[in-house]
Amino acid sequence: MHPPLNTVTLALSGASGMAYGLRLLECLLAADLNVYLLVSQAAHLVAKQELGVTLPARAGDLEKQLSAALRAGDGQLRVFGREDWNAPLASGSNPADAMVVCPCSMGTLAAIAHGLSDNLIERAADVMLKEQKKLILVPREAPFSTLHLENMLALSRMNAVILPANPGFYHWPQSVEDIVDFVVARILDQLGIQHALMARWGDDH
Repeated sequence: MHPPLNTVTLALSGASGMAYGLRLLECLLAADLNVYLLVSQAAHLVAKQELGVTLPARAGDLEKQLSAALRAGDGQLRVFGREDWNAPLASGSNPADAMVVCPCSMGTLAAIAHGLSDNLIERAADVMLKEQKKLILVPREAPFSTLHLENMLALSRMNAVILPANPGFYHWPQSVEDIVDFVVARILDQLGIQHALMARWGDDH
């Protein structure tokens, strides 16, 4: 049984698969959850390359743009800079209820696995681990090296959820959006959030 969620931290790092992260953001806001958003410098480059989307560099500007585009409620979406150490998610005294790093680069995954906490994404994830709250990492890499796998195993042993962006095809996807929704649906399931993104196995199609 999942405890009810109020606030989710979503971090977009520099792996391929930015469509997964932005679609997840849309779904979290649609579910009336409060979202703390963190965006790495590399994620800005990936968003431009993969989606043709220019994300403002300033946290305040990005918050305004995404809040308007996704029709977020007043104060529902808060964007923090990578070194905003005064952000609530930087402390175990005021963490979010859960955190997702989607997509999760191998560099970010390694930093979290080894507790580096050199930026707010890494620190927020460290807080999730030490406070024993839900942390979901969505890596997008192929193939995985032995080091990648060892880092994932270390995090799994710390109760982080490793959820690779590996879409299934049993739901007969008809578009890229259907493939993206498959992975986002798995993330929402892990968070205990109801959705209708796709039919479930065994249900009528």
